Amino acid sequence: MNLFALFIAFAKVGVMTFGGGYAMIPILEREIVDKHGWASSEELMDYYAVGQCTPGVIAVNTATFIGQKCAGNIGGIVATLGVVFPSLVIICVIAGILTNFADIPAVKSAFAGIRVCVCVLIFNAVVKLWKSAVPDKGALCLCLGVFVLSVFLDVSPVVYVVVCAAAGILLTRLGVRGK
Repeated sequence: MNLFALFIAFAKVGVMTFGGGYAMIPILEREIVDKHGWASSEELMDYYAVGQCTPGVIAVNTATFIGQKCAGNIGGIVATLGVVFPSLVIICVIAGILTNFADIPAVKSAFAGIRVCVCVLIFNAVVKLWKSAVPDKGALCLCLGVFVLSVFLDVSPVVYVVVCAAAGILLTRLGVRGK
């Protein structure tokens, strides 16, 4: 495993991820699954789900898991540094400049446009995830149930993931889902 390639791949993900972890799913899939083949789409979603439940930033957790899978502990460290490095540099530059320009109408308008773009990227990620994450009626029921509950209840995502994992096992044992 070429550690430099691992660093560069995750640096690309890190520099292109605007809007947080959900917006990075299409970029991660293109770079990690399609281009390098370091993980399958299903593995990526598994890493992403676990990254959502563990402390820390989803992008960093996912990078760490994939890097560790590809090149052991050093791979996890290199991938994590790769995904964090661009953000660190960009944030330092923006913090030094933005305070002087934050009240300019053009800057406010630019941020409003960026928010719209991030919403579209997140929606695109949901559509891509839907195809592999909801393959049958049992998964559809779980998905709809979690959606409805998450709209009305303020419950940690970890609870939903644990309950859905248990429900997935139960549905498979009952023969409702394929093995």
